[in-house]
Amino acid sequence: MNSETYIDFCFMRAQSDNFAIEIDELLKSTFGKKRLKWYLEEKNLNGAEMVIAEVKGMSDWTSEEESIRFLEENAGDKFWEYLQGYKMFIYPAKRGCNSCGTH
Repeated sequence: MNSETYIDFCFMRAQSDNFAIEIDELLKSTFGKKRLKWYLEEKNLNGAEMVIAEVKGMSDWTSEEESIRFLEENAGDKFWEYLQGYKMFIYPAKRGCNSCGTH
């Protein structure tokens, strides 16, 4: 069963160039085999760059804990170096429609 997946990441680093491009590559290498899409918003503030990544789609995770375990096993060092925070919601698919009493 697939789950609806919504993850927001906040990545930051000292101001340089092409941060959104680098974050896009990190997300591709981390989530490349998942049915997830992401949208990036880049901001510059007081000598720092910030990228907000909104990740959405379907995954095989049934809980937030499973998705965190996946990240711990698959995300690279730069991902963790830049990550400043996240918000995550995993909604497992429910079987049946409950209209006839089957599950």
